[in-house]
Amino acid sequence: MATQIKFGTSGWRAIVAEEFTFANVRRAVSGIARYVASQKPTGARVIVGRDPRFLGETFCSIAAEILASHGITPLVIAEAAPTPAISYAVTNEHADGAINFTASHNPPEYNGIKFSTSDGASALPEVTKEIEAAITAYDPAPGSSSSKASVQGRELEPREIYLKRLREVVDLAAIKKAGLRVVFDPLWGAARGYSDVLLKDAGVQVATVHDYRDVLFGGHAPEPDDHLLNELRSQMRQTKAHIGISTDGDADRFGIVDEDGTFLQPNYVIALLFDYLVESRGWKNGVAKSVATTNLVNALASHHKIELHETPVGFKYIGELIKQDKIAIGGEESAGLSIRHHVPEKDGILAGLLCCEMVARRGKSLGAQLQDLFGKVGSYYPKRENFHLTQEVKEKFTGKLKQEPREFFGRSVSQTVRTDGLKLVFEDGSWVCYRLSGTEPVVRVYSEARSEDGLEKLSAAAKQWIFE
Repeated sequence: MATQIKFGTSGWRAIVAEEFTFANVRRAVSGIARYVASQKPTGARVIVGRDPRFLGETFCSIAAEILASHGITPLVIAEAAPTPAISYAVTNEHADGAINFTASHNPPEYNGIKFSTSDGASALPEVTKEIEAAITAYDPAPGSSSSKASVQGRELEPREIYLKRLREVVDLAAIKKAGLRVVFDPLWGAARGYSDVLLKDAGVQVATVHDYRDVLFGGHAPEPDDHLLNELRSQMRQTKAHIGISTDGDADRFGIVDEDGTFLQPNYVIALLFDYLVESRGWKNGVAKSVATTNLVNALASHHKIELHETPVGFKYIGELIKQDKIAIGGEESAGLSIRHHVPEKDGILAGLLCCEMVARRGKSLGAQLQDLFGKVGSYYPKRENFHLTQEVKEKFTGKLKQEPREFFGRSVSQTVRTDGLKLVFEDGSWVCYRLSGTEPVVRVYSEARSEDGLEKLSAAAKQWIFE
């Protein structure tokens, strides 16, 4: 029986040689090709790109061949390219979509396929459902596509046009003028030769770590998280850097380290940049965040009198608001953000550069800026945890999530939000949100309190509610 290929919030991902096999890649790409051909029967052009993972070049060649067999012109990117650069290339080239071989921040044994539509955004659920249906209907009989004419593809180089766009968006002159010292860690990923080269070309002092291809990403997931950025911190100490910026495997996620070595969690980065963009750009058209992202953003939206959009988890929903120019910035606590007039896709490179600009122009460390923010709208302390469930506990807890609790361990529930999972908001502005994973027996728990002590108590109560 063939593997069921399902596209989640960011495409289809699986372990190489288990489910991510040549045969299944052919099935998945054929499904995408059929979908594209159904939307544009003649003259369609699709970009094919990848991150630096094992066999990426081979998977791109297979995809190009299959697209051509369906009468679609493949535009193949030879080198590993960041997801946001591929997204920008789609709109710049007026292409009909992009197939990106990436597993983003997942461990090195994974690979994946992400499909972007002609607007450069991640495919919405209605599109991926059509692709899944086309995969299921795929007939792998030899010669099944031979009725289509052979199409000659061409190579595409997205780097320079994307860097040109970033020069328009980021105030690099301000970063240079402030004498900012930066350390960049691409974690062996697709952003190599992007963030650091852009800064160096602008005359900024920047040092880089992990600047070579390693398909094993140092033996761990290429995720710009606190515990994986020690070499970046070490380089920061050596160069007396003001900020450290990092990106994940495909450069759609960011990691930011303050001058004292403190990792700034993504929730705070999104809130800081929102406040900074209102101040520096004067943008007041709106702000978006996923339901699991800090309510510090809500407080700032209220403070600045700006419309707040709270979306389900998945950047594709924020991408829609960017396309409609309804927001100045949109972000998720899982380290994804983008801004107005930019790609409707997460951009970890942009996030790091904007943080550099913010530190340069405000002349304050990120930690000092966060304290200023707390002084403005109050303090918020968020936390995310994953809990593995037995089948029995999962079934019981699934039923529990349908309830409408009025009270939660002595706290009065002032609001129940069902945008994605179950979010309980309490009278003091603290909250807890539960989301069941669609792929494994795991519940994701997001808690946020107004003090560090309050967070510790709320987190303990949130865990207890699962297993009681």
